[in-house]
Amino acid sequence: MCVSLKDANLAVRFLLELATLVALGYWGFGVGAGALQRFALGLGAPLLAALLWGLFVAPRSRARLAEPLRYGIGLLIMLAGALALAASGEHSLALVFALVILLNTSLVVLWRP
Repeated sequence: MCVSLKDANLAVRFLLELATLVALGYWGFGVGAGALQRFALGLGAPLLAALLWGLFVAPRSRARLAEPLRYGIGLLIMLAGALALAASGEHSLALVFALVILLNTSLVVLWRP
């Protein structure tokens, strides 16, 4: 079975979505004044991102936004993960993550699924 570049890019996008949730959780568990605040941010930030993605960006969403806005919201959610990495002191990883997100999103828009 031959996998097209478009399909491979969509698979990378899914992995980037998961990595965004991990990055937001990493940031959340690393900040905060106490254990309760860390726990709330560590779980709350990824849950909020997943909720927004599921409501407005996901392919099977009932409230799916129109294309330009959907891609923009998806990009902002994923770049929030890169910013979370930068805020956690992982500057090089954040830069690489952001560049991969930008390249992937550009290809998704170009090759519209």
